[in-house]
Amino acid sequence: MIEDFLEHVLGGRTTEVEEALRKAAAAEIMPRFRQLAEHEILEKNGPHDLVTVADRGAELHLTAALTALLPGSVVVGEEAVHADPSVYEALRGDAPVWIVDPVDGTRQFVHGDPAFCTLVALAVRGEVLASWTFAPALDQMAVAVRGRGATLNGEAMRSGSPEPGEVLEVATSHPDYTTPDQKRALLGLRVDGVAPRPCGSAGLEYLAVARGLLAGTAFSWELAWDHAAGLLLVAEAGGVNTTVDGEPFRVTGGNALPFTAARDTATAERIRSLLRGE
Repeated sequence: MIEDFLEHVLGGRTTEVEEALRKAAAAEIMPRFRQLAEHEILEKNGPHDLVTVADRGAELHLTAALTALLPGSVVVGEEAVHADPSVYEALRGDAPVWIVDPVDGTRQFVHGDPAFCTLVALAVRGEVLASWTFAPALDQMAVAVRGRGATLNGEAMRSGSPEPGEVLEVATSHPDYTTPDQKRALLGLRVDGVAPRPCGSAGLEYLAVARGLLAGTAFSWELAWDHAAGLLLVAEAGGVNTTVDGEPFRVTGGNALPFTAARDTATAERIRSLLRGE
């Protein structure tokens, strides 16, 4: 079933999705990079959770383009869900779902930092089949297709394994978005040989893991648009993800948190054990 979908439905549309991402960025995001007026930036749930006219414009652009590429598909986008939380339920339905984060790393975007990206993943019944991570200011396009590998600007990526004795750099959730129990779990990473730090754009942290530039992540929230694209990218580059209870992360939710995505199984298990206080 999944292979049939990839071959006959997704087919050669990966490049068409890339083109849709580039057009959305060119029309809605890059003209506003370092050009935002104060009234074009709003807080959603606090000072670290921002939205801009670029986020909203890019999501509308992608919603139209992606559903046209795959008739019968639906979009679960960050801004649409913010406006109507019931949109999120489409992840559990039968229609193909485009999971969209129009500007991942809005805080960086607002402050003129080029380390932001647009994330798109295609899922069917909770299975992520393909993903795109586009960092327009960095000119980086990462693509993953289930069972077919991961590329960055057309070149194959492998996450590899850390060198023996290498200090493991781990990107972690911002403290503002953690419960007391999750804070305690993340404190478990403060041991010799591990170097935790707050994450930036989640999508670019996943890309760093897939490229072998970051040992792993430790995240305490499960919103699908932040994780779906990156988790497939890491998996197709040879990496591994696991929740704190040892199960793979589910984009439909209900995960034991925190969870990790890491360069290899040994690194993922070490991070998981530390998060469990073992």
